[in-house]
Amino acid sequence: MTFDFNCIFAVNSYTQFICQDEKVKISNYFKERMDIMRYFLTKLSFFLLVLFLLSGTGCASSPGKSKFQKLFDGKSLNAFKKLGGDADYHIKDGAIVGISQPGTPNTFLCTKKRYGDFVLELETKVDPSLNSGIQIRSNSLPEYKNGIVHGYQVEIDPSGRAWSAGIYDEARRGWLNDLKDNEAARKAFKQNQWNHYKIVCIGDSLKTWINGVPAADLVDSMDLTGFIGLQVHGTKDKEPRYVRWKNLEIQELGKHTWKPLFDGKTLNGWHRWGGGSWKVENGIIEGTCDINETRYGLLVSDKIYDDFTVRLKFKAIEGNSGFYFRMEMVDTKVGFAGFQAEIDATQNAGGLYESGGRGWVVKPDPEDVKKYFKLQDWNQMTVSAHGRRLVVHVNGFKVADLKNDPSRLKGYFAFQLHAKQNVKVLLKDIELLVPQKD
Repeated sequence: MTFDFNCIFAVNSYTQFICQDEKVKISNYFKERMDIMRYFLTKLSFFLLVLFLLSGTGCASSPGKSKFQKLFDGKSLNAFKKLGGDADYHIKDGAIVGISQPGTPNTFLCTKKRYGDFVLELETKVDPSLNSGIQIRSNSLPEYKNGIVHGYQVEIDPSGRAWSAGIYDEARRGWLNDLKDNEAARKAFKQNQWNHYKIVCIGDSLKTWINGVPAADLVDSMDLTGFIGLQVHGTKDKEPRYVRWKNLEIQELGKHTWKPLFDGKTLNGWHRWGGGSWKVENGIIEGTCDINETRYGLLVSDKIYDDFTVRLKFKAIEGNSGFYFRMEMVDTKVGFAGFQAEIDATQNAGGLYESGGRGWVVKPDPEDVKKYFKLQDWNQMTVSAHGRRLVVHVNGFKVADLKNDPSRLKGYFAFQLHAKQNVKVLLKDIELLVPQKD
Protein backbone atom coordinates (compact mmCIF):
# COMPACT_ATOMS: atom_id res chain seq x y z
CA MET A 1 0.00 0.00 0.00
CA THR A 2 1.24 3.55 -0.81
CA PHE A 3 0.81 6.07 1.98
CA ASP A 4 -0.74 9.42 0.98
CA PHE A 5 1.93 11.83 2.19
CA ASN A 6 0.03 14.74 0.54
CA CYS A 7 -2.50 14.35 3.32
CA ILE A 8 0.18 15.10 5.92
CA PHE A 9 1.46 18.11 4.03
CA ALA A 10 -2.10 19.42 3.65
CA VAL A 11 -2.74 19.10 7.34
CA ASN A 12 0.49 20.91 8.23
CA SER A 13 0.09 23.72 5.68
CA TYR A 14 -3.57 24.56 5.53
CA THR A 15 -5.29 23.54 8.73
CA GLN A 16 -5.10 27.11 10.09
CA PHE A 17 -7.10 28.39 7.10
CA ILE A 18 -10.07 26.00 7.19
CA CYS A 19 -13.02 25.62 9.47
CA GLN A 20 -13.20 23.37 12.51
CA ASP A 21 -15.39 20.81 10.67
CA GLU A 22 -12.81 20.48 7.93
CA LYS A 23 -10.08 20.03 10.59
CA VAL A 24 -12.03 17.13 12.07
CA LYS A 25 -12.48 15.53 8.64
CA ILE A 26 -8.79 15.82 7.86
CA SER A 27 -7.85 14.50 11.31
CA ASN A 28 -10.13 11.47 10.88
CA TYR A 29 -8.77 10.87 7.38
CA PHE A 30 -5.17 10.99 8.70
CA LYS A 31 -5.99 8.64 11.59
CA GLU A 32 -7.68 6.15 9.26
CA ARG A 33 -4.66 6.08 6.94
CA MET A 34 -2.29 5.57 9.90
CA ASP A 35 -4.39 2.66 11.22
CA ILE A 36 -4.27 0.99 7.81
CA MET A 37 -0.50 1.50 7.68
CA ARG A 38 -0.02 -0.06 11.15
CA TYR A 39 -2.12 -3.07 10.14
CA PHE A 40 -0.08 -3.80 7.02
CA LEU A 41 3.25 -3.22 8.81
CA THR A 42 2.21 -5.71 11.51
CA LYS A 43 1.30 -8.33 8.91
CA LEU A 44 4.53 -7.71 6.98
CA SER A 45 6.67 -8.03 10.14
CA PHE A 46 5.00 -11.33 11.02
CA PHE A 47 5.50 -12.64 7.49
CA LEU A 48 9.20 -11.72 7.49
CA LEU A 49 9.69 -13.33 10.91
CA VAL A 50 8.18 -16.60 9.67
CA LEU A 51 10.45 -16.56 6.60
CA PHE A 52 13.47 -15.90 8.84
CA LEU A 53 12.76 -18.85 11.12
CA LEU A 54 11.90 -21.24 8.29
CA SER A 55 15.12 -20.36 6.47
CA GLY A 56 17.16 -21.85 9.36
CA THR A 57 19.18 -18.67 9.87
CA GLY A 58 17.52 -17.63 13.10
CA CYS A 59 18.97 -18.35 16.53
CA ALA A 60 16.41 -21.13 17.02
CA SER A 61 18.02 -23.22 14.30
CA SER A 62 21.60 -23.74 13.10
CA PRO A 63 22.71 -24.89 9.62
CA GLY A 64 22.46 -28.67 9.18
CA LYS A 65 20.52 -29.12 12.42
CA SER A 66 17.21 -30.97 12.42
CA LYS A 67 14.66 -32.22 14.89
CA PHE A 68 14.91 -35.71 16.35
CA GLN A 69 13.57 -38.36 13.98
CA LYS A 70 12.86 -42.03 14.48
CA LEU A 71 15.62 -44.26 13.18
CA PHE A 72 13.26 -47.24 13.55
CA ASP A 73 9.49 -46.83 13.15
CA GLY A 74 8.65 -49.78 15.40
CA LYS A 75 6.96 -51.67 12.56
CA SER A 76 9.42 -52.61 9.81
CA LEU A 77 13.12 -53.01 9.03
CA ASN A 78 12.85 -51.42 5.59
CA ALA A 79 15.39 -48.73 6.50
CA PHE A 80 18.02 -51.38 7.32
CA LYS A 81 20.07 -54.10 5.64
CA LYS A 82 21.87 -57.06 7.20
CA LEU A 83 25.64 -57.44 6.76
CA GLY A 84 28.20 -59.93 8.04
CA GLY A 85 27.02 -63.15 9.66
CA ASP A 86 23.73 -65.03 9.84
CA ALA A 87 22.23 -63.90 13.14
CA ASP A 88 18.54 -63.11 12.92
CA TYR A 89 16.66 -59.85 13.49
CA HIS A 90 12.94 -59.38 13.94
CA ILE A 91 10.47 -57.00 15.55
CA LYS A 92 8.59 -57.70 18.76
CA ASP A 93 6.60 -55.25 20.90
CA GLY A 94 8.00 -52.26 19.04
CA ALA A 95 11.63 -53.31 19.56
CA ILE A 96 14.29 -54.78 17.27
CA VAL A 97 15.35 -58.19 18.56
CA GLY A 98 18.71 -59.67 17.55
CA ILE A 99 19.07 -63.44 17.98
CA SER A 100 22.47 -65.13 17.97
CA GLN A 101 23.32 -68.11 15.80
CA PRO A 102 26.18 -70.49 16.72
CA GLY A 103 29.32 -70.52 14.60
CA THR A 104 28.56 -67.40 12.53
CA PRO A 105 30.63 -64.20 12.43
CA ASN A 106 29.50 -60.90 13.89
CA THR A 107 26.25 -59.78 12.27
CA PHE A 108 25.08 -56.21 11.78
CA LEU A 109 21.70 -54.66 11.00
CA CYS A 110 22.79 -51.46 9.27
CA THR A 111 20.99 -48.33 8.18
CA LYS A 112 20.79 -47.81 4.45
CA LYS A 113 21.37 -44.11 5.06
CA ARG A 114 24.73 -42.67 6.01
CA TYR A 115 25.20 -40.12 8.79
CA GLY A 116 27.87 -37.57 9.67
CA ASP A 117 27.34 -35.38 12.73
CA PHE A 118 24.43 -36.38 14.94
CA VAL A 119 22.93 -37.07 18.34
CA LEU A 120 21.66 -40.65 18.66
CA GLU A 121 19.57 -41.87 21.57
CA LEU A 122 18.23 -45.38 22.16
CA GLU A 123 17.52 -48.05 24.74
CA THR A 124 19.00 -51.52 24.72
CA LYS A 125 18.64 -54.72 26.74
CA VAL A 126 21.02 -57.66 26.34
CA ASP A 127 21.42 -61.22 27.54
CA PRO A 128 24.16 -61.24 30.25
CA SER A 129 26.19 -63.76 28.26
CA LEU A 130 26.06 -61.97 24.88
CA ASN A 131 28.34 -59.15 23.73
CA SER A 132 26.88 -56.56 21.38
CA GLY A 133 27.36 -53.01 20.16
CA ILE A 134 26.13 -50.03 18.15
CA GLN A 135 28.15 -49.20 15.03
CA ILE A 136 28.46 -45.49 14.21
CA ARG A 137 30.08 -43.87 11.15
CA SER A 138 30.85 -47.40 9.98
CA ASN A 139 31.52 -48.84 6.55
CA SER A 140 31.55 -51.99 4.43
CA LEU A 141 33.92 -51.45 1.51
CA PRO A 142 34.99 -54.03 -1.09
CA GLU A 143 38.58 -52.80 -0.93
CA TYR A 144 38.80 -53.32 2.84
CA LYS A 145 38.96 -56.99 3.86
CA ASN A 146 36.34 -58.05 1.31
CA GLY A 147 33.62 -55.80 2.67
CA ILE A 148 33.85 -56.62 6.36
CA VAL A 149 31.94 -54.16 8.56
CA HIS A 150 34.44 -51.88 10.26
CA GLY A 151 34.45 -48.63 12.22
CA TYR A 152 33.50 -47.11 15.53
CA GLN A 153 31.42 -49.34 17.82
CA VAL A 154 29.77 -48.17 21.03
CA GLU A 155 30.07 -51.22 23.22
CA ILE A 156 27.24 -53.17 24.88
CA ASP A 157 29.18 -55.20 27.44
CA PRO A 158 27.26 -57.09 30.14
CA SER A 159 30.40 -58.95 31.27
CA GLY A 160 32.23 -58.29 34.53
CA ARG A 161 34.56 -55.96 32.62
CA ALA A 162 31.58 -53.60 32.21
CA TRP A 163 32.85 -51.39 29.40
CA SER A 164 29.39 -50.57 28.06
CA ALA A 165 29.39 -47.27 26.09
CA GLY A 166 33.15 -47.46 25.57
CA ILE A 167 34.29 -47.08 21.94
CA TYR A 168 35.90 -49.93 20.02
CA ASP A 169 37.15 -49.81 16.43
CA GLU A 170 35.51 -52.89 14.92
CA ALA A 171 37.72 -54.99 12.59
CA ARG A 172 40.44 -52.32 12.56
CA ARG A 173 42.35 -50.78 15.51
CA GLY A 174 40.60 -52.33 18.51
CA TRP A 175 39.88 -50.34 21.69
CA LEU A 176 40.02 -46.57 21.31
CA ASN A 177 38.31 -45.49 24.55
CA ASP A 178 37.74 -48.22 27.13
CA LEU A 179 36.27 -47.57 30.57
CA LYS A 180 38.96 -49.00 32.83
CA ASP A 181 39.43 -45.53 34.40
CA ASN A 182 35.74 -44.59 34.48
CA GLU A 183 34.21 -46.42 37.42
CA ALA A 184 31.03 -44.33 37.41
CA ALA A 185 30.19 -45.38 33.84
CA ARG A 186 31.07 -49.03 34.55
CA LYS A 187 28.60 -49.04 37.43
CA ALA A 188 25.87 -47.33 35.41
CA PHE A 189 25.02 -50.40 33.31
CA LYS A 190 21.95 -52.35 34.54
CA GLN A 191 21.93 -56.11 34.04
CA ASN A 192 18.74 -57.59 32.50
CA GLN A 193 17.20 -54.13 32.21
CA TRP A 194 16.76 -51.48 29.57
CA ASN A 195 19.78 -49.15 29.41
CA HIS A 196 19.66 -45.70 27.82
CA TYR A 197 22.49 -44.70 25.47
CA LYS A 198 23.26 -41.22 24.17
CA ILE A 199 25.89 -40.82 21.44
CA VAL A 200 27.05 -37.43 20.13
CA CYS A 201 29.34 -37.18 17.07
CA ILE A 202 30.46 -33.73 15.89
CA GLY A 203 33.56 -33.44 13.73
CA ASP A 204 36.33 -35.45 15.38
CA SER A 205 34.57 -35.50 18.77
CA LEU A 206 32.73 -38.70 19.73
CA LYS A 207 31.06 -38.79 23.17
CA THR A 208 28.79 -41.30 24.87
CA TRP A 209 26.60 -41.50 27.96
CA ILE A 210 25.01 -44.54 29.57
CA ASN A 211 21.94 -43.98 31.73
CA GLY A 212 22.94 -40.32 31.95
CA VAL A 213 26.53 -41.00 33.08
CA PRO A 214 29.38 -39.73 30.84
CA ALA A 215 31.30 -42.68 29.41
CA ALA A 216 33.60 -42.23 26.37
CA ASP A 217 35.14 -38.95 25.23
CA LEU A 218 37.09 -39.75 22.08
CA VAL A 219 38.88 -37.47 19.62
CA ASP A 220 39.38 -39.28 16.31
CA SER A 221 38.81 -38.28 12.69
CA MET A 222 39.48 -41.49 10.79
CA ASP A 223 35.82 -41.65 9.70
CA LEU A 224 33.52 -38.63 9.42
CA THR A 225 30.49 -40.40 7.90
CA GLY A 226 29.03 -43.89 7.72
CA PHE A 227 26.08 -46.06 8.60
CA ILE A 228 24.67 -46.96 11.99
CA GLY A 229 24.52 -50.67 12.78
CA LEU A 230 23.19 -52.97 15.49
CA GLN A 231 25.55 -55.85 16.24
CA VAL A 232 24.87 -59.40 17.31
CA HIS A 233 28.26 -60.75 18.29
CA GLY A 234 29.38 -64.15 17.07
CA THR A 235 29.11 -66.95 19.62
CA LYS A 236 29.68 -70.69 19.95
CA ASP A 237 26.68 -71.14 22.23
CA LYS A 238 23.99 -73.32 20.66
CA GLU A 239 21.32 -71.74 22.83
CA PRO A 240 20.02 -68.49 21.28
CA ARG A 241 21.00 -65.27 23.03
CA TYR A 242 19.00 -62.07 22.63
CA VAL A 243 19.74 -58.37 22.40
CA ARG A 244 17.03 -55.75 21.99
CA TRP A 245 16.90 -52.10 20.89
CA LYS A 246 14.01 -49.66 21.05
CA ASN A 247 13.23 -45.93 20.92
CA LEU A 248 15.99 -45.25 18.42
CA GLU A 249 15.96 -41.53 17.60
CA ILE A 250 18.48 -39.38 15.77
CA GLN A 251 19.06 -35.67 15.37
CA GLU A 252 21.20 -34.85 12.34
CA LEU A 253 23.69 -32.01 12.76
CA GLY A 254 25.18 -31.80 9.28
CA LYS A 255 28.67 -33.02 8.41
CA HIS A 256 32.33 -32.06 8.58
CA THR A 257 34.79 -32.19 5.71
CA TRP A 258 38.45 -31.48 4.97
CA LYS A 259 39.41 -28.10 3.47
CA PRO A 260 42.87 -27.69 1.86
CA LEU A 261 45.34 -25.30 3.50
CA PHE A 262 47.83 -25.83 0.66
CA ASP A 263 46.72 -25.44 -2.97
CA GLY A 264 49.30 -27.90 -4.28
CA LYS A 265 50.91 -25.29 -6.56
CA THR A 266 52.04 -22.27 -4.54
CA LEU A 267 52.79 -21.18 -0.98
CA ASN A 268 49.82 -18.80 -0.97
CA GLY A 269 48.55 -18.51 2.61
CA TRP A 270 52.04 -19.13 4.02
CA HIS A 271 55.24 -17.11 4.41
CA ARG A 272 58.89 -18.02 4.98
CA TRP A 273 60.80 -17.06 8.11
CA GLY A 274 64.44 -17.65 9.12
CA GLY A 275 66.85 -20.06 7.48
CA GLY A 276 66.59 -22.91 5.02
CA SER A 277 64.50 -22.98 1.87
CA TRP A 278 60.97 -23.97 0.86
CA LYS A 279 59.69 -24.81 -2.62
CA VAL A 280 56.74 -26.54 -4.28
CA GLU A 281 57.11 -29.29 -6.88
CA ASN A 282 54.49 -31.76 -8.16
CA GLY A 283 52.01 -30.94 -5.40
CA ILE A 284 54.60 -31.36 -2.64
CA ILE A 285 56.23 -28.80 -0.36
CA GLU A 286 59.94 -29.48 0.08
CA GLY A 287 61.82 -27.92 3.00
CA THR A 288 65.61 -28.18 3.17
CA CYS A 289 68.37 -26.88 5.40
CA ASP A 290 72.08 -27.69 5.82
CA ILE A 291 74.19 -28.19 8.91
CA ASN A 292 75.90 -24.81 8.55
CA GLU A 293 72.64 -22.89 8.94
CA THR A 294 72.49 -21.39 12.44
CA ARG A 295 68.96 -20.09 12.11
CA TYR A 296 65.77 -22.11 12.50
CA GLY A 297 63.62 -22.04 9.40
CA LEU A 298 59.82 -21.82 9.40
CA LEU A 299 57.01 -21.89 6.87
CA VAL A 300 54.33 -19.93 8.74
CA SER A 301 50.61 -19.60 8.10
CA ASP A 302 49.37 -16.09 7.34
CA LYS A 303 46.37 -16.68 9.62
CA ILE A 304 46.09 -17.22 13.37
CA TYR A 305 44.05 -20.24 14.51
CA ASP A 306 42.49 -21.11 17.85
CA ASP A 307 40.48 -24.37 17.91
CA PHE A 308 41.20 -26.67 14.97
CA THR A 309 41.81 -30.15 13.62
CA VAL A 310 44.51 -30.43 10.94
CA ARG A 311 45.77 -33.44 9.06
CA LEU A 312 48.76 -33.70 6.72
CA LYS A 313 51.11 -36.16 5.12
CA PHE A 314 54.85 -35.97 5.69
CA LYS A 315 57.96 -37.81 4.62
CA ALA A 316 61.00 -37.05 6.79
CA ILE A 317 64.06 -37.81 4.67
CA GLU A 318 66.70 -36.37 6.98
CA GLY A 319 66.96 -34.41 10.23
CA ASN A 320 64.34 -32.87 12.50
CA SER A 321 61.20 -30.96 11.61
CA GLY A 322 57.77 -30.46 13.14
CA PHE A 323 54.29 -29.02 12.81
CA TYR A 324 53.90 -25.98 15.08
CA PHE A 325 50.50 -24.82 16.28
CA ARG A 326 49.31 -22.04 18.56
CA MET A 327 52.72 -20.54 17.93
CA GLU A 328 53.73 -16.92 18.40
CA MET A 329 56.79 -14.90 17.43
CA VAL A 330 58.78 -13.77 20.48
CA ASP A 331 61.89 -11.72 21.20
CA THR A 332 64.25 -14.57 22.05
CA LYS A 333 67.29 -16.17 20.47
CA VAL A 334 65.09 -18.77 18.74
CA GLY A 335 62.43 -16.16 17.83
CA PHE A 336 59.26 -18.20 18.34
CA ALA A 337 57.40 -20.22 20.96
CA GLY A 338 54.62 -22.79 20.84
CA PHE A 339 53.68 -26.43 20.62
CA GLN A 340 55.33 -28.70 18.07
CA ALA A 341 54.01 -32.06 16.91
CA GLU A 342 57.29 -33.78 16.14
CA ILE A 343 58.32 -34.74 12.60
CA ASP A 344 61.64 -36.59 12.53
CA ALA A 345 63.38 -38.96 10.17
CA THR A 346 64.09 -41.58 12.83
CA GLN A 347 62.33 -40.98 16.17
CA ASN A 348 59.59 -39.38 18.29
CA ALA A 349 57.10 -38.77 15.45
CA GLY A 350 53.90 -37.25 16.85
CA GLY A 351 55.34 -36.39 20.23
CA LEU A 352 54.56 -32.97 21.70
CA TYR A 353 57.38 -30.54 22.40
CA GLU A 354 56.82 -26.98 23.69
CA SER A 355 59.46 -24.60 22.35
CA GLY A 356 60.11 -21.66 24.63
CA GLY A 357 58.36 -23.50 27.44
CA ARG A 358 58.31 -26.94 29.01
CA GLY A 359 60.28 -28.84 26.41
CA TRP A 360 59.05 -32.41 26.00
CA VAL A 361 55.45 -32.72 27.22
CA VAL A 362 54.68 -36.06 25.54
CA LYS A 363 57.67 -38.08 24.35
CA PRO A 364 56.57 -41.32 22.67
CA ASP A 365 57.85 -44.73 23.67
CA PRO A 366 60.42 -45.89 21.07
CA GLU A 367 58.70 -49.28 20.88
CA ASP A 368 55.41 -47.60 19.99
CA VAL A 369 57.12 -45.49 17.34
CA LYS A 370 58.31 -48.69 15.66
CA LYS A 371 54.68 -49.84 15.42
CA TYR A 372 53.15 -46.78 13.78
CA PHE A 373 55.94 -44.81 12.08
CA LYS A 374 56.90 -45.60 8.46
CA LEU A 375 60.61 -44.93 8.02
CA GLN A 376 61.49 -43.04 4.80
CA ASP A 377 57.85 -43.22 3.69
CA TRP A 378 54.72 -41.09 3.74
CA ASN A 379 53.02 -40.83 7.15
CA GLN A 380 49.73 -39.15 8.03
CA MET A 381 49.60 -36.91 11.09
CA THR A 382 46.43 -35.46 12.63
CA VAL A 383 46.55 -32.73 15.27
CA SER A 384 43.42 -31.68 17.16
CA ALA A 385 43.40 -28.71 19.53
CA HIS A 386 40.02 -27.70 20.96
CA GLY A 387 40.11 -25.64 24.11
CA ARG A 388 42.69 -27.27 26.35
CA ARG A 389 42.30 -30.74 24.80
CA LEU A 390 45.24 -31.61 22.54
CA VAL A 391 45.37 -34.90 20.62
CA VAL A 392 47.90 -36.17 18.06
CA HIS A 393 47.59 -39.25 15.85
CA VAL A 394 50.16 -40.69 13.44
CA ASN A 395 48.82 -43.24 10.96
CA GLY A 396 45.73 -43.71 13.16
CA PHE A 397 47.75 -44.39 16.32
CA LYS A 398 47.10 -42.00 19.20
CA VAL A 399 50.48 -40.63 20.27
CA ALA A 400 49.38 -37.83 22.61
CA ASP A 401 46.20 -36.88 24.46
CA LEU A 402 46.34 -33.92 26.86
CA LYS A 403 42.96 -33.22 28.42
CA ASN A 404 43.65 -29.97 30.27
CA ASP A 405 46.82 -28.41 28.93
CA PRO A 406 47.69 -24.94 30.31
CA SER A 407 49.44 -23.61 27.19
CA ARG A 408 48.29 -20.75 24.91
CA LEU A 409 44.94 -21.08 23.13
CA LYS A 410 45.70 -19.55 19.73
CA GLY A 411 48.54 -18.82 17.34
CA TYR A 412 50.06 -19.55 13.94
CA PHE A 413 50.66 -22.86 12.18
CA ALA A 414 54.22 -23.45 11.02
CA PHE A 415 56.52 -26.16 9.70
CA GLN A 416 60.05 -26.20 11.06
CA LEU A 417 63.54 -26.77 9.71
CA HIS A 418 65.84 -27.40 12.66
CA ALA A 419 68.97 -25.26 12.90
CA LYS A 420 72.47 -26.80 12.64
CA GLN A 421 71.17 -29.99 11.01
CA ASN A 422 70.94 -31.39 7.52
CA VAL A 423 67.17 -31.42 7.08
CA LYS A 424 64.93 -32.54 4.24
CA VAL A 425 61.19 -32.89 4.75
CA LEU A 426 58.33 -33.36 2.28
CA LEU A 427 54.74 -32.24 2.98
CA LYS A 428 51.45 -32.62 1.15
CA ASP A 429 47.65 -32.85 1.63
CA ILE A 430 47.58 -30.25 4.42
CA GLU A 431 43.91 -29.91 5.40
CA LEU A 432 41.68 -28.28 8.00
CA LEU A 433 38.51 -29.95 9.33
CA VAL A 434 35.51 -27.64 8.82
CA PRO A 435 31.69 -27.91 8.83
CA GLN A 436 30.43 -28.85 5.39
CA LYS A 437 28.22 -26.23 3.77
CA ASP A 438 24.99 -27.42 2.18
